[in-house]
Amino acid sequence: MAILPPETTRKYAAQLRDKLSYHSYRYHTLDAPEIPDAEYDKLFQELVALEEKYPTLVHQDSPTQRVGAKPLTEFKKVLHEIRMLSLANAFQTQDIHEFDGRVRNGLDLTGDAEEVFYAAEPKIDGVAVSLRYENGALVRAATRGDGSQGEDITQNARTIRSIPLTLQGTGFPRILEVRGEVYMEIAKFEALNTRQEEQGEKPFANPRNAAAGSLRHLNPSITATRPLIIFCYGIGVVERGELPDEHDQILKVLSQWGLRVSPEVQVVRGAAGCLDYYRYMRERRTQLKYEIDGTVYKVNSLPKQITLGQVARAPRWAVAHKFPAQEEISRISAIAVQVGRTGAITPIAKLEPVQVAGVTITNATLHNQDELERKDVRVGDTVLVRRAGDVIPEVVRVLKERRPENATPFQMPSRCPACHSDIVHPEGETIARCSGGLFCPAQRKQAIRHFAGRRAMDIEGLGEKLVEQLVDEGLVRSVTDLYHLDVSTLASLERMGELSARNLLAALEKSKSTTLARFLFSLGIREVGEATAYTLANYFGSLEKLQSASCEELQHVPDVGPIVAHHIVHFFSQPENRQIIAALQSRQIGVHWEDTPPVAIDEKPLAGQIFVITGTLSTMTRDQAKQRLQGLGAKVSASVSEKTNYLIAGDKPGSKRTKAEKLAVSILTETDFLEKIRET
Repeated sequence: MAILPPETTRKYAAQLRDKLSYHSYRYHTLDAPEIPDAEYDKLFQELVALEEKYPTLVHQDSPTQRVGAKPLTEFKKVLHEIRMLSLANAFQTQDIHEFDGRVRNGLDLTGDAEEVFYAAEPKIDGVAVSLRYENGALVRAATRGDGSQGEDITQNARTIRSIPLTLQGTGFPRILEVRGEVYMEIAKFEALNTRQEEQGEKPFANPRNAAAGSLRHLNPSITATRPLIIFCYGIGVVERGELPDEHDQILKVLSQWGLRVSPEVQVVRGAAGCLDYYRYMRERRTQLKYEIDGTVYKVNSLPKQITLGQVARAPRWAVAHKFPAQEEISRISAIAVQVGRTGAITPIAKLEPVQVAGVTITNATLHNQDELERKDVRVGDTVLVRRAGDVIPEVVRVLKERRPENATPFQMPSRCPACHSDIVHPEGETIARCSGGLFCPAQRKQAIRHFAGRRAMDIEGLGEKLVEQLVDEGLVRSVTDLYHLDVSTLASLERMGELSARNLLAALEKSKSTTLARFLFSLGIREVGEATAYTLANYFGSLEKLQSASCEELQHVPDVGPIVAHHIVHFFSQPENRQIIAALQSRQIGVHWEDTPPVAIDEKPLAGQIFVITGTLSTMTRDQAKQRLQGLGAKVSASVSEKTNYLIAGDKPGSKRTKAEKLAVSILTETDFLEKIRET
């Protein structure tokens, strides 16, 4: 006979369950934990101990019961009371205009002023599921299946921490069916595949494949080890309760009840708003932790959804706007190496041409020797190639079942293909490097292009092709040679007339007056980007002080650690680099800037504040505005987030303004911005 706990113990166990559910909601749904992991673990173990002592305290919805069910022999079938619909796909801009036109016709909207509002959201590349809650408790989870019938995966769904076992708060319907997408974050997917390979098991093809395989594993204890997450995107059956009649408001209510919804949802106006959102999410795509394969637009009004109805298996009120394919199959015809600006040697797969994400790909990076060996890539292999946004295409994996008998492993060369210097492997680094430094033609071209860049010395007209010409014809061996070019030499080059030559010389002359931050960035010191160069210039005030700084002194600079400090000291210790800097500052060339008293960033009036600039400014360029802000200690970011303090909105601000409004970020007009600068 079970020992019944005292009433005080029963109440305390209930309080523990409520606390753990609340903190799980804060952690997994809001991504805003209130207590450290150790404190959560302490509460969890306290509940485990109570339930072990008093088994009658164990509730099905207890956080301790997420894992514990026995492995299944098969999944039971589940009939969906309301069909889980598929979405029609759109691929072209015209498809979205046609979709909007069909919606407007279905709603008898004829006037141009009567635009439809759509809830726009990212299309998560995961697995669709249905969650059924009764009186706030999770009683069943099912896969979409064919839309009418899915599989009962309740045991596995209970192991997913972002799926609440009980809903938070009050006011939810007696029966509430929630639809969502279960997925796996990219970094966690890669870690899972590494574990799979270490254990001698087959790796998953992609995050969606991993999520599907994990969700449908017959052993829930295996599913519990897989990093699955959910975003809820809609509802099915609702009984004895009311919900808002707009889709975006329903999602807000679901979030209040502890269900995880995408923070990227926006309400947009008409086809133009949908297309703006599509472009915005394409830009955001590579910044997300998870994979998306497009965007989804749904008529925001539920009454209008009902009016529009559905056709076959798809609703008339929604559409999926798909991104171009990011992965395709090709064959490796050869493997070569590429020499980067810092001397990094990267193996490159030469591919049979293939269209990936709308671009013809003939080369894909293999990253380094370790990665090449880990993936076991060989010449002749058929491979899966990926291109995400503007990222360099890469070989994802080898299709070994298609490997020909004559496929040959690649051996990294011992000498640089550009200058024949030794290739070295610095201790602790996976990247091999050419030891030729500034003498290597490959590094020379990259170094000159970087030196002339808009955010460095800003030499207008000195593009990639012209740099290649100048180096290939022996006219420029280092950046100092740029300032010794003359009109006749430049005018004699292909595609260069006298006017272009004079314009380039004028740009070179103009570049001589610069700032210490720009000059430092232009030198191409490893790990010293634009922001770090700016911080160094502010901290030391002069090049002489920076050149004589030790590793220890450099590590006092914000954001400069031991590795960056080592790279800076190593760069300035090389005689060749000192000679080039001295030559640039000599009377013959005359690159110069105004030294300023050292000022710590945290002493400046806008220190710690984050600004984002969008749209066109009339009184200055965005780069000039950025420099003004940085000069006052502010950080200037490329994207709006919850940490952003101010958005400076010029003419035609685009989606960043919408995001700022959604996050309640302070928005400054150009006039407001100029006034703020004057005040500080």
